[in-house]
Amino acid sequence: MDLDLRTLRYFVAVAETLNFSKAAARLNISQPPLSLAIRQLEEKMGAQLFERNSRHVSLTPAGAVLYKEALFLLSHASSLKNRLQHTTESGRLRIGFVGSMVYRGLPTLLQLLAPEGGQINIELAESNSGDIVDKVAMGHVDVGFIHSNKLPADLHDKEIVSEPFLLCVHKDNPVLQNRSHALADFSTQRFIFFSRHVSPVYYEILLSMCISSGFFPRAVDETRHWLSILSMVSRNMGVSLVPACMQHCGLPDLRFLEFEHTQRSITSVIWSGKKQDPIVSRAIEIILGFYKAT
Repeated sequence: MDLDLRTLRYFVAVAETLNFSKAAARLNISQPPLSLAIRQLEEKMGAQLFERNSRHVSLTPAGAVLYKEALFLLSHASSLKNRLQHTTESGRLRIGFVGSMVYRGLPTLLQLLAPEGGQINIELAESNSGDIVDKVAMGHVDVGFIHSNKLPADLHDKEIVSEPFLLCVHKDNPVLQNRSHALADFSTQRFIFFSRHVSPVYYEILLSMCISSGFFPRAVDETRHWLSILSMVSRNMGVSLVPACMQHCGLPDLRFLEFEHTQRSITSVIWSGKKQDPIVSRAIEIILGFYKAT
């Protein structure tokens, strides 16, 4: 059904004032075209919207239903207009990020990328590294923050964070009763690793640290997010090897232990090698400058 926004505004004005003269004054039009518009609306709807006589105007049940819907449609139209204007008047930056970036300075970085009162509209999308790579390659995301991952030839990347891994265990883990402990002391316990399917490179790094310590994990559970891993350890469901930044996650009952190893957790920023929007190019400069300074 063809319902224009102007007619809906006319209808809402009458529904709220219950007086055609007052509604016409509110709309800054004369009464005859308003009355005509309402009659035409009733014909389109195939229902009487108002009970009216010389003294009184009231909504019919059909009119009451239309009033609620009209308010929603007008509100949605106004919101959509504002969003489109904002997108047109300012730039857009779409960022994909792995969850651990929250603990690697992402909140502060966002303030630099889109300062209050600035002209950049940032859209965030949390995902795993593999999905972010695909989205940047397809042009659905402008800038991505990922862990170690193989990249297509048409993507650029730059390492921004290199940090050690820590052993994450529950505070009541019996091995902690020993004065000293090494990774091999936990060899008989369940290990929780980052999913091999989501990030085969990361999975192999975690597994290699165990093998270098002289054991192959007896049991390995896999998840798709670091916070899921830490939540499981917090519930005493196993132990894990996690990037050092995750010690700031704030989950209860966790202990983070250093252990002897040479592997590093690498985080990179990636972007398309095709011609860039100036906003994306500037964002890359800010990102690289921020992590170089920190």
